[in-house]
Amino acid sequence: MDAQSRKIPTHEVTYSRLRDMILFGALAPGQPVTIQGLISDLDAGMTPVREAIRRLTAEGALMPQGNRRVAVPQMTESVLDQLAWARLAIEPQLARLAMRAMDSQLTERLKNLDERLNTAIAEGNIAAYLRFNHAFHFALYEAAEAPVLLDIAQSLWLRAGPSLRLVLGRIGAAQLPDQHAEALAAMRSGDSEALAAAIAQDIAQGVTHVRQALTEGAF
Repeated sequence: MDAQSRKIPTHEVTYSRLRDMILFGALAPGQPVTIQGLISDLDAGMTPVREAIRRLTAEGALMPQGNRRVAVPQMTESVLDQLAWARLAIEPQLARLAMRAMDSQLTERLKNLDERLNTAIAEGNIAAYLRFNHAFHFALYEAAEAPVLLDIAQSLWLRAGPSLRLVLGRIGAAQLPDQHAEALAAMRSGDSEALAAAIAQDIAQGVTHVRQALTEGAF
């Protein structure tokens, strides 16, 4: 295959960029954006942007607003309850399954990602925190080699990400402790149940902060 045939299609690049904007909170929940604005932000044409919007709307990550506008859906107590239930069912199981593929190389990769995450926390860099937190979790989940569960987890994070970004903007990344140290310790000891428990506790902490923000009317 030559370089041209290996090139990622424009519509896939545009979809990935818009997905990341949602996942990492560049688009705030409830904030309407115009299609023309997204064309400018994504440096893409009308057709790939419309296709990306169509796909992300089907995934529940965007909602049409009329007048050529779309928005990330607002978080509600009901949606948060559903996301929490689903994440606590799916993600710890992915962690258990990932233990089968755990080796020193994967553990070192996860340790390095967590160190970069901790640096982002120390620097108050919320954007970097979100990216490295996501990278840590999905480096682990991808090792499970469970594509159905992985697809579900990716969809759940896409729905939860914008709200987490909003919460971090209020409290700061340093106020959102994680369970990555506990997870890494479980990986080193080969304890799949301890790893699953650490991931579950990590998710629960984030849900608690989002729920508190909902109670305080932040959304």
